Amino acid sequence: MPVDVISMCSADGQIRPLRLRMETEDHRLMRVDIDEIISSKPIQYVGIEAQLFLCRAMVEGRKWLFELKYTIRTHSWCLTRKVY
Repeated sequence: MPVDVISMCSADGQIRPLRLRMETEDHRLMRVDIDEIISSKPIQYVGIEAQLFLCRAMVEGRKWLFELKYTIRTHSWCLTRKVY
């Protein structure tokens, strides 16, 4: 699912997601502040470079564990997997 993300780039070019905004099933916009980046790894599939982030956040009183994928060429973010 494509999502809007606010991210930060360090002086050495490392990108770090800070907050995301997504649409829920009932068409509300939900804002999620990312509490922790558990892991980050570069991936390549079919010649497309991307960065995969495993993140943790508190959403509506519940802990979320989810993956965000940043595609470098298109500068787009996707929520690839949610684990509650």
